Amino acid sequence: MLHLKVSGMTCEHCVRAVSQAVKVLPGVVDVSIDLARGDVTVAGTPDERAVRDAIAEEGYTVEAAT
Repeated sequence: MLHLKVSGMTCEHCVRAVSQAVKVLPGVVDVSIDLARGDVTVAGTPDERAVRDAIAEEGYTVEAAT
């Protein structure tokens, strides 16, 4: 399980964009996002760098792993 703090998400469109970008990565089983807290939790065994890159490509900033 991977927990990331992501900034720049402000609405449900942001949540969908991040979820869709991450869900297609190898090793991802599920993605859950707490918009109010800016928390992204990725279940499975994904490559952290690939997840960070996918989120960045959508225009958001990964601040830290939590």
